[in-house]
Amino acid sequence: MSLKKHLVIASLLVGGAQFNFADTIQLKDQSAVSGRILAEKSDSVVVDVGYTVLIIPRNVITHIIKANETNPPVVAPLADSGQFYYASSHSFVARDVSSLVKQIGESVVQVRTPEGLGSGFFINADGFLITNFHVIEGETEISVEVYRQTDGNLDREIYKQVKIIAINKFHDLALLQIQDKDAPKFKPVTLGSSDALSVGDAVFAIGSPLGLERTVTQGILSTKTRELEGELYLQTSTQINPGNSGGPLFNLAGEVVGVTNMKITFGEGLGFAIPVELVKSFLDHRDAFAYSTDNPNNPYRYLEPPSRTKSKPTDK
Repeated sequence: MSLKKHLVIASLLVGGAQFNFADTIQLKDQSAVSGRILAEKSDSVVVDVGYTVLIIPRNVITHIIKANETNPPVVAPLADSGQFYYASSHSFVARDVSSLVKQIGESVVQVRTPEGLGSGFFINADGFLITNFHVIEGETEISVEVYRQTDGNLDREIYKQVKIIAINKFHDLALLQIQDKDAPKFKPVTLGSSDALSVGDAVFAIGSPLGLERTVTQGILSTKTRELEGELYLQTSTQINPGNSGGPLFNLAGEVVGVTNMKITFGEGLGFAIPVELVKSFLDHRDAFAYSTDNPNNPYRYLEPPSRTKSKPTDK
C-alpha cells in the first residue's frame, strides 16, 4: 500500500480514535498523523493510530512532537532525500539533555586506529562521518565502533572497511565513510549554527574520553571567538579529554554546533571546538579536499592541465 493511501486511512481512523496522549508526526505536505509511536527506526517511524499500524518513511517527516511535549526533536532526512547532510534552518527550542542523548546517541561513534582513538558522528545514513584530521593522520587502517539501541540495550558493532574521503588538516577535519558490504543505514545528526549561539548558552558533548565510550559531559559556551594559532574556536567549559577529539558539541536542540578537538591540559573546563560553519564549508567543498593516496598528507588533488597548455615539440 502506498504512503498516500496509508495517510488517507490514517486521517479517517484518527478521526474516530481518541488519543488523550497522542504523538504527532508532521509531514512535508503539511498534513499530520496522530497516534502512539511504537518504534523509531533509522528509516521509518511505526505509529499505532487506533485501528491499524502505519509505517511512515523518515524522508517524508518534517518533525515529531511527542505526547505532552511542545518542542519538536530534530529529525534528519536520509541520504536518498538528495542532501549530503542536513542543516537546520530554524531557530531551536531547548530540550532536556537526557532525552536528546537517547535520541541522538546512536549517531556518535568511536574511531580507532593502531595508534589511538577518537570520536566522530554520522552526517548521513550512508555511513559518511566527521572526525578530526589528527585522529586519523598518517593512518589507513581505521575502524569505527557504532552503538545501536536494541530493546533498551546497547549493541556494539565494529566496521573495519573505512575509507578516507576528504581531509582538511588546516581546520583539523576529516570525512570518512563506512564501506562494509552488509552495513545498514546509520542514524545521522543535524548540523546547527554556532553563529546563533550566545556566550553562556548550555552545550554538551558525547564522545569517548580515554576510551570510555558514550560519555556525556555538559557545560556552557565560554566564548565564540577564541583565537589559537591563527584559528577561531568555540571555547567551552564542557569537559573535553583525549578520545573526545572529533566528537560533536551539541546545543540543547540536539544540533551539532562544533567538533571538539583539543583542551588546555594544565587547566580545567578549558575545551575547544571547531565551529560547525567550517564543517559545512568543508562538506560543501569536499571535492577540493579529496584524499589522495599519492600524497596522503596533501588535502588537495591537482588535475592535469588542459592539453593546449602543454608544450609541443618544435619541427626541425
